[in-house]
Amino acid sequence: MVHTLPGISHIHSRKFTLPCTSIVQQVAEHMECISFPPSFFNHFSLSSLKVFSYFISAPAPASLRVIDLKLDILCYSSMDLPVAVAVSELVIPGLADQLSIMKKAIVSELLTQQPQLCPYHFVPPGLLIPLTAIYDTRYGEIEEKQSELRRNLHFRLGLPLDRPLLRTSNALTFGAMEMRDRSSSKSGSSLLRDVHKEIPSSGVSGGIMSLIDGSYEYYHYLHDGIDDNGWGCAYRSLQTIMSWYRLQQYSSINVPSHREIQQVLVEIGDKDPSFIGSREWIGAIELSFVLDKLLGASCKIINVRSGDELPEKCRELAIHFETQGTPVMIGGGVLAYTLLGVDYNEASGDCAFLILDPHYTGGDDLKKIVNGGWCAWKKSVDSKGRSFFLKDKFYNLLLPQRPNMV
Repeated sequence: MVHTLPGISHIHSRKFTLPCTSIVQQVAEHMECISFPPSFFNHFSLSSLKVFSYFISAPAPASLRVIDLKLDILCYSSMDLPVAVAVSELVIPGLADQLSIMKKAIVSELLTQQPQLCPYHFVPPGLLIPLTAIYDTRYGEIEEKQSELRRNLHFRLGLPLDRPLLRTSNALTFGAMEMRDRSSSKSGSSLLRDVHKEIPSSGVSGGIMSLIDGSYEYYHYLHDGIDDNGWGCAYRSLQTIMSWYRLQQYSSINVPSHREIQQVLVEIGDKDPSFIGSREWIGAIELSFVLDKLLGASCKIINVRSGDELPEKCRELAIHFETQGTPVMIGGGVLAYTLLGVDYNEASGDCAFLILDPHYTGGDDLKKIVNGGWCAWKKSVDSKGRSFFLKDKFYNLLLPQRPNMV
């Protein structure tokens, strides 16, 4: 398909069709074998299309290897350039060049492996034109080979070496392909983002607020048609944390479901197979295992013996939000919350916790969520003497670390 933007044509195809004999001759100079279906360009009449096959005879017995390659190129052209000229002078040479690059990348392992190469287009900060990187999708993004490839690209392009700019989640999208990056739950419903921006002040006099750095999605009870009321709060907190990594482009994997989280814990040997499909609670330790397995993200865990001791950790939590900026999971007893920030007066010791509550069971009505206190500043003990955190329960705080990666 061809997407025309001001000065840009985007070509996205797997198999090709050639519109005329002259173009066939040009491609024959570049490629050993190529075929194009008639639907590739509607600008040409079907009678002018010719299917072309070009073979080179092998000097000795040879094996046939069929490989499915995705070619995806961007071409700059003036808006008034005739399509036939653009195809002949820009598209075909571009496809041929990309195919040649892929050939060099895979030829050494063709007999033993099945490469799965895929081009992606990027416009990282500081660059005025797009660049194209070809990745082997057999490898996960946290796999060492892929990480080293991206690091080399960052170095050659003068890009920062501590943040993701060339991951697949950073790639440009065109037209219908943009649908793959829209934030939605698996059931198709939209997810609220950054709900804390609508809440009033904490009430801490002279305090300094330290907040989450970046966007997140609000996961809570009953999302995606899953009735996890009473047992799924830690799963929902983990999903919110996972969404932060995804929205900050540290990962392109989907936010896992409850079952997928359980499968990870079984795969690493932390749980028995019977755990999958159960309604068993999980805590900070299990969350750290899942983040490490799926994202390669490390975590710090703070233990406190009682909810009364949580205010003593405000300074440490403030440092976390200022340096790492990730959501924090607080688990105590059978309850789990997501912490988005703290407001702390170091002189007086007064502090408040910005809590995103996964126990909410209503619809995604921002006004209802804010007015109901489901995302709100909470003090350890409020003005009426009521304790938000339980005195007779110990708490674990999971502090995911911001990856220093590309």
